[in-house]
Amino acid sequence: MGKITVVGIGPGSLLDMTPRARQAIESAEVIAGYNTYIKLIEELLGDRKVIGTAMMQEIDRCKMAVAEAAEGRDTVVVSSGDAGVYGMAGLVLELVLQQPEDKRPEFGGVIAGVSAVNAAASVLGAPLMHDFAVISLSDLLTPWETIEKRIEMAAQGDFVTALYNPKSKKRVENIERVREIMLQHRKSDTPVGIVTAASREGEGKIISTLEDFTKQEINMFSLVIIGNSMTYVKDGYMITPRGYGNKEPGL
Repeated sequence: MGKITVVGIGPGSLLDMTPRARQAIESAEVIAGYNTYIKLIEELLGDRKVIGTAMMQEIDRCKMAVAEAAEGRDTVVVSSGDAGVYGMAGLVLELVLQQPEDKRPEFGGVIAGVSAVNAAASVLGAPLMHDFAVISLSDLLTPWETIEKRIEMAAQGDFVTALYNPKSKKRVENIERVREIMLQHRKSDTPVGIVTAASREGEGKIISTLEDFTKQEINMFSLVIIGNSMTYVKDGYMITPRGYGNKEPGL
């Protein structure tokens, strides 16, 4: 039996990939991933076999990867950011554990990567210094009613709220509903940061307000971070105080 490992490749730049992730890719015989993510690591592929598929073909792609490992080839499944955050870690592990033990490839584990929310936060400054929630606005796999309830709870709890998959060409109203819910609990001038293509070519940053942020360009390559009641902006940076006050650093 071979081994299958799930690897988070980070937000895009090879500079943001961990040495462990790079080592796993370079030692594998087969690499599987979404075509867009495969292109991000193209220079690491060499002559390895590549299983690349389009969006919405995740199950087929992961089944092919598990089959490769079951046939004796060490295989890596790549996800952007961290594979355990809206990535392929769960699906691969479920598929592996569904196999009979005598035919099950070795599970090499999940290699953590820099998540998009971390990359976006670093571009904005320090917006995640206190408790925060991460919510995807894609309703392909989760009912919108459930997503809306989670937004409501995050708003009531005064969590800094990071939004994955905030807007697509077909899905334009969800982000407006988020704005409406948040405005019921937060001031209209609450800072909102929008980072597009974090750590990739064409990276862009906008700091707006809860009142106006949906007027900005937002797409599926964007990540939106809505501040809490304490978040403020100074000199182009978004900051959520940790609450140190006059305490000495480190206390």
